[in-house]
Amino acid sequence: MGDQMTKENYEKIKVKLEELKKKRAVISKTIGEAREHGDLKENSAYHTAKDEQGLNEMRIRDMEAKLANATIVDKDDLAKSDCVTLGSTVRIKALDTGQEFTYMIVSDEEADVLEDKISTDSPIGGALINEKIGTVVEVEIPRGLVKYKILEIK
Repeated sequence: MGDQMTKENYEKIKVKLEELKKKRAVISKTIGEAREHGDLKENSAYHTAKDEQGLNEMRIRDMEAKLANATIVDKDDLAKSDCVTLGSTVRIKALDTGQEFTYMIVSDEEADVLEDKISTDSPIGGALINEKIGTVVEVEIPRGLVKYKILEIK
């Protein structure tokens, strides 16, 4: 099974991929113009454009691989589970401080801490996957081992 991602995220990656493919022509033109300036050894515009080309191609290959290996999941179907799954919104409580947090569990691509979206690959997200309300999970985070109790799953 490939990496799970929502249909929305799959489509977002496809759009980014098309943008990167269109950028190929622009980079190629820039390389051609830089070549016309003469000696390539000391032509910083040429080397910069070649570096940009390499980075662009790497990103294209990465996105193509993600799309090829993706398993599309429907957020509506996942959210009906009584366990934490991709797409769940989970309210947890740190047992050492009493502080509560609400996170949406998302794929790596969708993760955004500023929007309280954490990845299934993150320490907290990984610990919460497949757990139920009332479960206490232990998570190793930079400040040490923390226990979180699952209060709610939406």
